[in-house]
Amino acid sequence: MPPREVLVGSVPIGGTTPLALIAGPCVIEGEEHLLGVAEELQEICGRLRIPLVLKSSYDKANRTALESFRGPGMERGLEVLGRVKEKTGLPVLTDVHEVAQVASAAEVVDALQVPAFLCRQTDLLLAVGQSGRAVNVKKGQFLSPGEVPWVVEKVVSTGNHRLLITERGTSFGYNNLVVDMRTLPIIRALGYPVVFDATHSLQLPGGAGAASGGLREYIPHLARAAVAAGCDAIFMEVHPDPGRAPSDGTTMWPLGELERLLRQLVRVATAIREGDSRPTP
Repeated sequence: MPPREVLVGSVPIGGTTPLALIAGPCVIEGEEHLLGVAEELQEICGRLRIPLVLKSSYDKANRTALESFRGPGMERGLEVLGRVKEKTGLPVLTDVHEVAQVASAAEVVDALQVPAFLCRQTDLLLAVGQSGRAVNVKKGQFLSPGEVPWVVEKVVSTGNHRLLITERGTSFGYNNLVVDMRTLPIIRALGYPVVFDATHSLQLPGGAGAASGGLREYIPHLARAAVAAGCDAIFMEVHPDPGRAPSDGTTMWPLGELERLLRQLVRVATAIREGDSRPTP
């Protein structure tokens, strides 16, 4: 059975809907920059008929080092997200880190994201559920798929079933992550859409000393595998020039190379759906 369909703004994810994309730069670098990325994403996804949700963060509260760039802050960041949403018509997703941020963010964006490190914070999960907005919870690197039902229970206890769960890799020793593709069907069997974070799954947490490293070159391999495993959406941070990005540059996918990768993912998704629809011999 496919999971329930969840609306993020006007974009359906899950159910029997096509593979969706949640994408954007890691952190807001400015309104002009975010708008440019959003418009290019919109053009690409329009050509490929891929449902799109724009993602960016106003604050990266869990950076490795104190001096790392965090973003413009909530007030300025939400202003930027609101204007870009108005100009493009795209639904928007952003992170919240504290209960006190939820109400303000919910007034502007269409989906609230709970970062992986906070996925067990009961008060935060209850607050995002009570907001009435769609909720995307990143599964913590420390969490097994068997523990995800307790996360789901906290959110849906509020009566909000507009829930997505995102797989983003599991800690594998120091400064490394590994992806267990079994996680995707296990979580999906809970009845909610599962998202695969193709970029953060290639992080090397703290692997660059005062920052996280990453293995961007393997993003296509894991993304194709996740679509074949049946994920409902791909989460991907993208940037016009990842080498100059102030946050997570080593794991963001170059915007200029995105369309080619998405075409591959659409072909994989189509093949899987066609195979599922064929009668058993």
